[in-house]
Amino acid sequence: MLHNIVVVGGGAGGLELATRLGRTLGKRKQAKITLVDAHLTHIWKPLLHEVATGSLNSTDNELNYVAQAKWNGFEFQIGRLCGINRENQTIELSATLDEQGQELVPARYLSYDTLVIAVGSLTNDFGTCGAAEHCIFLDSPQHALSFHKRLLGEYLTAHARGNNDHQVNIAIVGAGATGVELAAELRRASQQLFLYGLDNIKPDNMNITILEAGPRVLPALSDKIASQVHQQLLKLGVEIKLSAAVEEVTAEGMRTQDGGVVPATLKVWAAGIRGPDFLSQMDGLESNRINQLVVRPTLQTTLDDNVFAIGDCAACPLFIGSDKNVPPRAQSAHQQASFLARSLALKLRGQALPSYKYRDYGSLVSLSQYSAVGNIMGGLIRTVSVEGWMARMFYVSLYRMHQVALYGVFRTGLIMLSDRIGRRTHPRMKLH
Repeated sequence: MLHNIVVVGGGAGGLELATRLGRTLGKRKQAKITLVDAHLTHIWKPLLHEVATGSLNSTDNELNYVAQAKWNGFEFQIGRLCGINRENQTIELSATLDEQGQELVPARYLSYDTLVIAVGSLTNDFGTCGAAEHCIFLDSPQHALSFHKRLLGEYLTAHARGNNDHQVNIAIVGAGATGVELAAELRRASQQLFLYGLDNIKPDNMNITILEAGPRVLPALSDKIASQVHQQLLKLGVEIKLSAAVEEVTAEGMRTQDGGVVPATLKVWAAGIRGPDFLSQMDGLESNRINQLVVRPTLQTTLDDNVFAIGDCAACPLFIGSDKNVPPRAQSAHQQASFLARSLALKLRGQALPSYKYRDYGSLVSLSQYSAVGNIMGGLIRTVSVEGWMARMFYVSLYRMHQVALYGVFRTGLIMLSDRIGRRTHPRMKLH
């Protein structure tokens, strides 16, 4: 009987892993590979801020799990993980409902021999009063599309009423990569919407404020890069409030711990991550304070050799003996998926598993069409700062690498050609 490998979570790491395993073990009938996800399609999470502003049409950039499974030698099952029975080696999936709440797919159990949990992360609002009620979290395409509809609604309302004094106030909590990139894309969106004739709201009447609890933007990057980004955002008319921890979120806006008030119609929380709550209740598996599953350097969970975890939902030591964990980045998920695809092949042959070692290839931040900055690492040159056109090309290449892992070089080339043609036949932003 074939060894049964179940991968739960179709994000960057889980989907790349299932695709690699399907091509190597699945097509050769060396193992049965199953991917489980609560949705039917995938979109690369670092692009969600572009979906939110309409800069990217999610429909044109979605991958269908059913088709991907057919082409790459694995199976797909729709469902949301809600429990694990480690003794019987089964997972429980909750029922899938349609938009009217009617059951589409019943709750059920799937068996496994090896289980890989790759369910990603959620935004961490740190229990801030009112955040869950009034803020949008860019955790999924559905959240990003919800923000886009609300943003477009502001413009359509002002246009229909002929209101030339309408102000759109947007507050973004968190000056990490997501918050910074979203602010730049919003400024571009304000200019594009004006050019398309929704000119009752002038670009300068979109008021964008970033609130950051720390002393500077982009705390994960160098002071030099953070300073460059800060100055560029100011040039774009983005207001930045540093050392401004949010104490409460209301329908009218944000209240900071120092008593300041930031009015906002649209509110986005982009600060911090945590694992989904159910991970802390997975049949005794060890988890940390933000619900990540604690794993060993082999990416096996600490209490079960047959259960692995990768990506944002895994607390993996940066190196053996380190008290720091691998950072929750797309490159981490990509590296771990590639590593585990090789490691699981060794497991099937009964060989010892190697230890994963994270390699930092640098960080890049895109400020929409205006600029990009960051640093790249590797080779003989340890760290190189890049900005402008070159940084933008490196940034775009990250997504292309993800596409190559999923589609292969030839199909990715065709997608790139299609994207270039589409720029001449479609609006520069999504207007619906």
